[in-house]
Parts: sequence; C-alpha cells; structure tokens
Amino acid sequence: MSQAAIAKKQELVDLASTKFKEAASVVVVDYRGLTVEEVTNLRKQLRDAGIQMKVIKNSVLSRAAEAAGLQGMDDVFKGPTAVAFSNDDVVAPAKIIAEFAKTAVALEIKGGVIEGRVSSAEEMNSLARLPDRDGLLSMLLSVLQAPVRNTALAIKAVAESKEEVA
Repeated sequence: MSQAAIAKKQELVDLASTKFKEAASVVVVDYRGLTVEEVTNLRKQLRDAGIQMKVIKNSVLSRAAEAAGLQGMDDVFKGPTAVAFSNDDVVAPAKIIAEFAKTAVALEIKGGVIEGRVSSAEEMNSLARLPDRDGLLSMLLSVLQAPVRNTALAIKAVAESKEEVA
C-alpha cells in the first residue's frame, strides 16, 4: 500500500475518532436491505434533526473507536454499517432510527455510544423509547408546577368554604 493511501486512511480514522469523541450519542445501524429511497428518507430525517449519518468502512470505524477510547465495539462493526452522530441531542438519533425501523424492517440498530460510553443495541432501543428533550423538559416543568398548583387550589377551596359559611 502506498504512503498516500496509508495517509488517507489515517486521515479517515482521525476524522471518525474526532466524531466519536465529540458526539453526545452515536447510533450504529445495519442498513442491509433498505432501498435507496428509504436510506435517502432516513438521512433527510436525521439531517433535519441536526444529526449526521455516514457510511464508513468497518476497519476505519474499529480503529477510530479504539483511538477514541471506546472498547468492545468490534462486534458492532460487522456487515454493512452506517453511523449516526449527534453532537447535541442524546436521544434524537436513536428515536428517529427506531421510529423509522418500524416501517423499514430491514433497518436494525446494532449498538452505539451514549455520552462516551459504549452501549448495546438493547440500551439504544431503550433510549429510543424515552421522551425527547422537549418532552422531558415539559415533564420536569409539570412536576415543578404541581406543588404551586396544589397550594393555589387548596387556598381557593378554603376561600370558597369561608364564603359559603358567611
């Protein structure tokens, strides 16, 4: 292999390693059996959510994961592999891919990385079932408002009962 080819491969490994390190979450999928139209639609949905999907050689992914300090991913990098990188939202890539897989049964989550920790396919599917960031914030707001709302209702009930007595 020529020096130029080796340098090009090393550049790809370095780039992928950087993506692994910077990503909030990474989802590794097997896309074998998807039509070109399905892959295009999936990429569009991911891109609209600010997620980048790449098809990268397994050998490059293995070296990049190792360089990023991610151990135990070699089993995930077998067969046709696409990788979705999200720098912001931890849940979004898994959620979008899992939702897409309901109609495109050939799509399969093989594993991934959640905030720098290697995760199994089961963990990634569990992550996909969580509400998205806005849903979690809404739930938190609801929990924070509950005591105030209950206090206001109690005060109103006391005031109404005093009006009835008077």
